[in-house]
Amino acid sequence: MKLLDHLEEWIITLLMGAATTIIFFAVVHRYLAGVAIPGVQDWLLSLNFSWAQELCIIMFVWMAKFGAAYGVRTGIHVGVDVMINRLSDRWRARFVVFGLLAGILFTGVVASFGGVFVWDNGLHYASFHVFGMDTGDLPEGPTTPDLEWPTWLVYSAIPLGSSLMCFRFMQVAWNFLRTGELPHHDHGSVAGLEKEVERMDEQLRIVPGGHQK
Repeated sequence: MKLLDHLEEWIITLLMGAATTIIFFAVVHRYLAGVAIPGVQDWLLSLNFSWAQELCIIMFVWMAKFGAAYGVRTGIHVGVDVMINRLSDRWRARFVVFGLLAGILFTGVVASFGGVFVWDNGLHYASFHVFGMDTGDLPEGPTTPDLEWPTWLVYSAIPLGSSLMCFRFMQVAWNFLRTGELPHHDHGSVAGLEKEVERMDEQLRIVPGGHQK
C-alpha cells in the first residue's frame, strides 16, 4: 500500500513540475522571440512550441484525476459537515458511511463508462494491432491536433484516475468502519515541517546546568 501511495504522489509531483517547467519555457520563448536580438531571434523563431499548450492541458487533466484520489486518501477535499457533526455519533456514522458509499458508486460508474469510452475510442484497435490480431472494421480512433497522440491515451486518465479514487473511497470507508476515524488534513501545517521543528528543538534544548545539548 505504501508503494501505491508513493507512486500516486510521484505521478502528481512529476506532472505538476513538468507542466510548470514547460509553461515557463513556452512563455519565455513567446516573449523573447518578439525581441529583435541578432542571431537569437531567428533561432527562437525556428523552435516550435505549438505543442506546449496541448501537452500542459493533458498533464493537468491527469494531475487533477490522480490529485482527486490523493485528496480522498488525505482528507483534503472541501466538505460541508456542520449539520452532520451536530448529530449523535450513531447517526453521524450512518451519514458518513452513506457519503462514502455514494462516492464509491459515483467513481465506480465514471470509471466503468470511462473505460468503455476509451476502449471504443481506439484502445480496442490499438490492442488488436499490438498483438497482431485482425482489426477488421475497428476504428483506429482520432488523434490530438498538435501532438497527434491517440486520444484514447489521453482519455485514459478518466478510468484510471476514477478507479484509483474509487479504491481510495473504499479504503477510507473500511478504515472508518474499523476505527471510526476519517482522514483529516490540517491546512495550516506543512508536510515534513513538524519533524524539522522537532529536530531543531532537540538540538537547541537546554539541559540542566544551563548548557545547550
